[in-house]
Amino acid sequence: MNRAQARRHLSILWWWQLALVLLPVIIFNSLFESSRQPGILAMPFFIAGMLSMFVSLPLFNAYKHAVIATGKARDSDAEPAAWQALAKTRRKAFVGASLPAWIAAVAVFTSLEAIPLILLTVSSMVILYLYRTPRQLG
Repeated sequence: MNRAQARRHLSILWWWQLALVLLPVIIFNSLFESSRQPGILAMPFFIAGMLSMFVSLPLFNAYKHAVIATGKARDSDAEPAAWQALAKTRRKAFVGASLPAWIAAVAVFTSLEAIPLILLTVSSMVILYLYRTPRQLG
């Protein structure tokens, strides 16, 4: 797989990952919005979602090092392996970036209000945006 194909593949994969972050929150909120009862677990779920953002810190550090290694491996025999390592590192980081939105999706059942749901979902989107393939690798 050459550089353009690898970059295109990672770009398409990023959009699929974004959909996997957003769809559970949207679906759960639209299906179960009317049946929500006031719950005491809403605030603990929001706090857990906010704390889950810190999971992505070491994962982003690993991703940053993988990007640097891929940049150094350009135009060499190690380039395909570097792209694969970058994709593998990004898949792991995707889970950490998705945690706030997935916790928000579960928190729909605890009657978490719309603003905290939006905050957790947007935080996942922002963290996931950090994992886009840099233009310098193109």
